[in-house]
Amino acid sequence: MYEMIVIGSGCAGSTAAIYAARASLKPLVIEGLEAGGQLTLTTDVENYPGFPEGIMGPDLVDRMKQQAQRFGATYRHGAVTRADLSSRPFKLWIGDEQLEAQTLIIASGASARWLGLPSEQALVGHGVSSCATCDGFFFRGQPVTVVGGGDSAMEEALFLTKFATDVTIVHRREEFRASKIMLDRARANDKIKWITNATVTEVADPEAKAVTGLKLRSTANGKEWDHKTSALFLAIGHVPNTDVFKGQLDLDEQGYIVSHGGARTNIPGVFHAGDVEDRVYRQAITAAGAGCKAAMEAERLLEAEG
Repeated sequence: MYEMIVIGSGCAGSTAAIYAARASLKPLVIEGLEAGGQLTLTTDVENYPGFPEGIMGPDLVDRMKQQAQRFGATYRHGAVTRADLSSRPFKLWIGDEQLEAQTLIIASGASARWLGLPSEQALVGHGVSSCATCDGFFFRGQPVTVVGGGDSAMEEALFLTKFATDVTIVHRREEFRASKIMLDRARANDKIKWITNATVTEVADPEAKAVTGLKLRSTANGKEWDHKTSALFLAIGHVPNTDVFKGQLDLDEQGYIVSHGGARTNIPGVFHAGDVEDRVYRQAITAAGAGCKAAMEAERLLEAEG
């Protein structure tokens, strides 16, 4: 029996663990399949306060983990495979092992959708990114490419025009899912170029550990050609890691947790933190702040219950 279990070990989960451990709640942190969260895929983090020289993404989350452990938090590998939130204590399973907790903080994050190409995966953090806000600065004065056709793709492209010489949007169809206002905004920007009816089939160059170009294929006639670029930004959506809570927690149509004020979910004693609920900001600093809020609310609940 734990007073608190935190699901997820990214910025949100580890910050929640720091606050909970300092309140003597001895939280257990279940690290998840992607220990450390999405920040482990980011090489340089230059916008997290307190690190004027920048810090490597994996180093930042590891420091948070060490800080939480220093105050008494326990970390364990594994992912939650089943959950029963129908009554307290809440029950969680890691494989066949059952755990129980009086409070639960879900900080399991959201996973970026990728194209699924081996060359793409080999270059994640080396020119392939799912976050323009995180990594756009590193490509100042260079051409970059965005894949996607929704509002997030337009937002990423517009943001990248602040740094890049030009931004090419590649979309598999002629029509875009983006709202008219976002599409008009992108089309009005002279730095943005458009390639429609095309998909990315290869990312160069894994051997050089840097993006030098893409191989594109027409969805109309199958013709392939090379496209020079210094970075590839994926803007084809995120998938919140909430499958095990379906039918128990209030989730929206995309699977994100619906907030019931503060860090609360529809179930008293269960709290949310980070990208599992936040589909707008998705930054390390906002995730950390959400983890702080969740831990403080959980602590207050336990205190009120004696």
